[in-house]
Amino acid sequence: MSLDPHKIKKDFPILLREVNEKKLVYLDSGATSQKPQIVIDAIANYYQKHNANVHRGAHTLGDESTLLYQKARERVAQFIGAKNDKEVIFVRNCTEGINLVARTWGEQNIGSSDVILTTQMEHHSNIVPWQMLATAKGARVEFVKKTAEGLLDMADFEEKLKLKPKLVALVHVSNALGTVNPVKDITKLAHKVSAVVLVDGAQAIPHMQVDVVDIGCDFYAFSGHKMLAPMGSGVLWGRKELLETMPAFLGGGGMISEVHESGFLSGELPDKFEAGTPNVEAAVGLMVAIEYLENIGLNNVREHDKELVAYALEKLSNVNEVEILGTRDVLKRSGSVSFVYKGVHAHDVATILDSEGVAVRSGHHCTMPLHEAMGISASVRASFNVYTTKEDIDALVVALSKVKQVFGK
Repeated sequence: MSLDPHKIKKDFPILLREVNEKKLVYLDSGATSQKPQIVIDAIANYYQKHNANVHRGAHTLGDESTLLYQKARERVAQFIGAKNDKEVIFVRNCTEGINLVARTWGEQNIGSSDVILTTQMEHHSNIVPWQMLATAKGARVEFVKKTAEGLLDMADFEEKLKLKPKLVALVHVSNALGTVNPVKDITKLAHKVSAVVLVDGAQAIPHMQVDVVDIGCDFYAFSGHKMLAPMGSGVLWGRKELLETMPAFLGGGGMISEVHESGFLSGELPDKFEAGTPNVEAAVGLMVAIEYLENIGLNNVREHDKELVAYALEKLSNVNEVEILGTRDVLKRSGSVSFVYKGVHAHDVATILDSEGVAVRSGHHCTMPLHEAMGISASVRASFNVYTTKEDIDALVVALSKVKQVFGK
């Protein structure tokens, strides 16, 4: 079976609105996805019927809230193939998950002259925390190059593994190029030199089935808001044996087993990494978003994604002023198509597209090192989700003709 994006679009109330007196064409799902009514209703229902702090008190609402929070954790664990739901740490977003690892595992295990290996195609969220850690510890960050086609340079990766990095941190799917990295193969190679592997899955999780055990990585982080769930929902998965050795991230209520004047004892997993009142509504929304995606079928989601990417590549290739970034191999990319409109800055292109009701992302997409490696300052990104139709891409191409009218290019 295949999914019907026209039918799915009706589940998303925001997609019914107009922008600049034009029907909204939302092609910025890589920044954040829109939310189906069922997720919005689940959040409202939580606050209307079950709102209370978790793990505290002995009353009905508290019990209900705690049960929903735990059910959400179990649902996430099942969704990503985790062996144990205690390996699922709720965070606000992928960025917080990566910083958690840097501030705990990293501070405990990275020392002077150690190497942290990442790639040129990383989001700043998977660069800056390691640069901060390297500065504090006297370590250094090395970058694996990309190829001219926009793929990870595996020869360069294997060469840099000779530096014996303590950590390999890389993106599963590039947010700027859409490149799907062979994370399973990369993990195997990294483990041969005893490196710990962290995967940034923010752009992969909305578009394909992810199995952390099959990948074999040590940490996997993602944001819920890119996969139809609320903002403020995110997950860090880590291998239990690693998480248990790591110190607590934040101190306060909820993350302890005992506190005395002489000191404290951290709680067990996952509480140790979830200090303070959690965002229960976001966890509930994430759970419902997962169920929504699974009802569609992740295989159907992936096939729809490949079809959209192929269609966008074909249509944009016919616009003479457009230079597409990244590989043309649909099997090696996902979720988006980025491009440069020759002679016109990306922000100007996006502004004109917005006047036609077409929402895209413009700029460096939090990937400045990647754009520097490509010799450009900014690009335009059209990114997709389950509600994206071929007609949306057609609208993008038509709107691009207005750029030519305005700038004469």
